[in-house]
Amino acid sequence: MSIAVSSQKLNAAAAATFLVFGVNGLVFASWAARIPAVTDILHLTSGQMGTLLLCTAIGSLLALPTAGGVVGRIGTANTLRASGLLAALAGIGVALSLTAESIPGTAVALFFFGVGIGLWDVSQNIEGADVEHRLKRTIMPQFHAAFSGGAFAGALIGAGLSNMGVGLPLHLLVIAGVVAVSTMLAPRYFLPHIPAEVSGDGAARAPRGPSAWRDGRTLLIGVVVLGATLTEGAGNDWIAKASVDGLGTSESSGALLFAVFVLAMTAMRFFGGAVIDVYGRVAVLRASMAAAAAGLGLFVFAGNLWLAGAGAALWGIGAALAFPMGMSAAADDPRHAAARVSVVSTLGYISFLAGPPLLGYLGDLTGIHQALLAILAPILVALLLAGAAKPLRVQ
Repeated sequence: MSIAVSSQKLNAAAAATFLVFGVNGLVFASWAARIPAVTDILHLTSGQMGTLLLCTAIGSLLALPTAGGVVGRIGTANTLRASGLLAALAGIGVALSLTAESIPGTAVALFFFGVGIGLWDVSQNIEGADVEHRLKRTIMPQFHAAFSGGAFAGALIGAGLSNMGVGLPLHLLVIAGVVAVSTMLAPRYFLPHIPAEVSGDGAARAPRGPSAWRDGRTLLIGVVVLGATLTEGAGNDWIAKASVDGLGTSESSGALLFAVFVLAMTAMRFFGGAVIDVYGRVAVLRASMAAAAAGLGLFVFAGNLWLAGAGAALWGIGAALAFPMGMSAAADDPRHAAARVSVVSTLGYISFLAGPPLLGYLGDLTGIHQALLAILAPILVALLLAGAAKPLRVQ
């Protein structure tokens, strides 16, 4: 079933999708760039900070498997509105808990923040895939470039506010307001929702076909994304902290290295669609993983800030395209896009969200700077299974 839309409405939907991806990145980076401040406020070790990050991961991982069903029933627009409001309220909870120096309060707020972000992520990717199909060209990396652009802005804001001595709680309260407004307004321009099929007893159900969790290709794509996105998640959560601990830089310098990482991702994602159209998903995915491994190694073994910055840039270039390619591959068949994007997102976020906290525990033993080398193993897995992302011919 397809609903025809005018080119004007399609362009408006694309613009709104860019916006929500960008705000999502801004929120994520505003938090990630100032993780060192959280450890100082709450007096935490890397492993204890990892436990807090795990609260976010658990919230998202509980929400992600249900996201496809939620979108199928209430649509991407309403799902985004609900998830954005939840994330904003959770952000306020984090700010208030940090002000009170409450570790339990911060943990609970981060759990609900994870739920909101998980639902938000799936709904925006489903909307992006729908726009991409209707435009008939690769645009998903550019949506993720908007995420990275928002993350770059968030990292710069985080570095600037840290350098100015502005407290993290106030920072988070302002970001929560931005989230609430943008996620209420932008979805009004989303593409028309195609409701789930209705059975004889009036219950909504997904289109007939095998469960996405039993589809071999979908699971393989999920494993590839699981391995590939760990390098992005680890960079987002630990570059700033690893720079402070491993290179002895200031908090603001660590935030700037994180900004270099996300800027490189933004640039690669902006131009990545054309690269994928020329060379294909599989070749680009393999080249991306090789670049990520090289950049990671350079960052870890660099003896000065300039080499570490070059490593962070190459790492960002390598991490840029894996997740958007996974989303496009999962959505090759529009009839099952919601369910399959939900599955791949769930598997990918196991590493994207749960991996960095585990690196925090390892960092207590080896130092977070050296612990990042553990990412090389899942990068190799992604290289070996990259062929699963080959475009699907839809009958």
